[in-house]
Amino acid sequence: MTDIPLSTPITADGRLGAAAQHPGFTDPAYLRRRQAIAAPARGHQVGQPSPPVAYTEAEHRTWRTVHRAVWSAQAEHACRAVLEAREQAPIPADRIPQHAEVGARLRSLTGFDFTLAAGVVANKRFLGSMSDGFFHAVQFVRHPAVPLFTPEPDVLHDVLGHGIHLAHPRFANLYRLIGQAAKHAQNPGVLQMISDVYWFTLEYGVLQEQGRPKAYGAALLSSYGEIRRLHRCAIRPLDIGAVLATSYTTTGYQPVLFSAHSLEEVTSTVAAFLDKLDDDSTRHGPGGPPHDRAWSGRRRL
Repeated sequence: MTDIPLSTPITADGRLGAAAQHPGFTDPAYLRRRQAIAAPARGHQVGQPSPPVAYTEAEHRTWRTVHRAVWSAQAEHACRAVLEAREQAPIPADRIPQHAEVGARLRSLTGFDFTLAAGVVANKRFLGSMSDGFFHAVQFVRHPAVPLFTPEPDVLHDVLGHGIHLAHPRFANLYRLIGQAAKHAQNPGVLQMISDVYWFTLEYGVLQEQGRPKAYGAALLSSYGEIRRLHRCAIRPLDIGAVLATSYTTTGYQPVLFSAHSLEEVTSTVAAFLDKLDDDSTRHGPGGPPHDRAWSGRRRL
């Protein structure tokens, strides 16, 4: 996502906005609730059960609002594999599902499970855990005042994006592939390269189907505004060199996306890159600074 000037107003449909202005970052009552839901993640061990959350009716209402909008947008703008996967995914329309509920279904489909996070998690833990079938997910809900725009991942992003992915064996295979490379990498710069590839594929990837760009990235799948504006993005062929030379920030819509013709092409392209990667590998091109970014090396414990 790209930076949006602080003077830009936030709109209800998520087309515009600045993170610093978002009520999710400025409303004291919301922040207290978010922190209370996130608190059990501190010290949480990967794979331990997530505690249940007693969601309020207002939070369930936010879920229903976003689910209705995003489900419809996905039907028009998501790729075929996503539409197949979401038919199997544990996604109720009327309420927020618990982690245990989502995880039980995912385990039966692909062997994956949600593990608890509160926000940004370092690349090594976040990506590396995917090799063992665990995806770090939060439990808090975005602010109800602007339900179709959130400047950070929430439970809607995790379930409507990654929860759909992890119900599909081909997506799950790609998560494990990236996770295995991250688990064995020790160099922070190499971990960031893996994170950047993850960002432009599993968060923001696009496929070309019938001459049109179709979303498969989780950030696109869970963003009503962003998935509907694919035609306004600069869409380039998936090339790892170009990916690593493309900088990005995380507080607005993403201007550059990378596209393949199939998930098989995505997997083979990523696998070929990872096979050549070792702790002596270096980034070519401007890329970005080798530090954890808000969504790609994410989830603060």
